[in-house]
Amino acid sequence: MEDFAPHLYVGTSSWLAAHVPFKKTDLLALLASVPCAMPQRYLLTALQATAGGNLTFLRDNILYHKDELLLEENVPDVFKIMDKIAARVPAGSNGVIYTPWIWGERAPVDDRTLRAGLYNLSLHNTRADIIRAFLEGIAFNTRWLLDPFQKFMGRKVEKINVVGGGGNSDVWCQIFADVMNVEIRQVQDPIQANARGAAWIAAVGLGEIAFGDVPGLVEFRHTYTPASETRAAYDERFAVFTQIYKQMKGIYNRLNK
Repeated sequence: MEDFAPHLYVGTSSWLAAHVPFKKTDLLALLASVPCAMPQRYLLTALQATAGGNLTFLRDNILYHKDELLLEENVPDVFKIMDKIAARVPAGSNGVIYTPWIWGERAPVDDRTLRAGLYNLSLHNTRADIIRAFLEGIAFNTRWLLDPFQKFMGRKVEKINVVGGGGNSDVWCQIFADVMNVEIRQVQDPIQANARGAAWIAAVGLGEIAFGDVPGLVEFRHTYTPASETRAAYDERFAVFTQIYKQMKGIYNRLNK
């Protein structure tokens, strides 16, 4: 609720958002701050078209697609298993890079023709590398979005609250912290953020609390700080990630226009 205090929502889609004290539009970065629930304040939202939806695709279309290869009738909590598997893989996914543009992209580029891709697979890679690459690819895309987001606000982001279903993943929160080089604060029961927000807005309307009281009501489960030992690896992978976009955007446009 405070100015310039961002949160990251990680669900089927994803966004970075923060309240700001000004109305503004950045046509180049496709960002804008718009009126919101709080008087005289504006909400900056930078939307990623698909985030956790990539994991749903991996689960339903690759790992547990209902065909002759599916031997288990009762599918377990796959996302928890993905976390466990991804935690065993070193930063950088043993060379595998995933671009999460499975439904095009909205920001920092608006291009409906972009598509997802797995890059640098070899016979030495395993399904575990691919699972971690999915998590890292979504984090790389969020880092890509962070630069224009910071320029819009006119200040550097030092910490981000994480909400949404993706916020339940300890390993993913650490990946976000490492890839983006910011402190990630995992909100308690992150999937209930919408319900809590609606309740707090109602409480303000009823005069029970003020908007300024809300930051003190937020509870955190854990805080993740960037690991210095992954810095070089993730910086290099991120450079390749953005280079893939530059070199592949024309091909995607040709295939999907």
